[in-house]
Amino acid sequence: MPRILGIDIPGRKRLEYALTYMYGLGLTSSREAIAKSGLDPAQKADDLTDEQLTSLTKILREDYVIEGDLRRQVTQNIRRLISINSYRGSRHRRGLPVRGQRTKTNARTRKGPVRTVGAVRGKEARSAAKVATR
Repeated sequence: MPRILGIDIPGRKRLEYALTYMYGLGLTSSREAIAKSGLDPAQKADDLTDEQLTSLTKILREDYVIEGDLRRQVTQNIRRLISINSYRGSRHRRGLPVRGQRTKTNARTRKGPVRTVGAVRGKEARSAAKVATR
């Protein structure tokens, strides 16, 4: 398993697909980085030499925002939206969908499990209700 910028990438996969295991690199940007470094995209990640790894690492560090820096940037953007009290920020704050999805049904991933609203009765109240209906 080769390490690039502190991230282990799968060694038995083709290089173009192995690089997509890094946060912020998709297939297109992975192919661009490989082309810039002059490597073969069909080459297995385990077969990279040290020089090839350093050239690829240099290109990724200079041209792309990935991993920790990208995560930090995304969280800062969300905090900024919350602090300026934008609509999207208020949706983030309340844990609701941000991009206009419906919430009457669905949206369970953002809203969490269903919490039933209503009177919760004890055992005595339930048995008394059964006796009263007979």
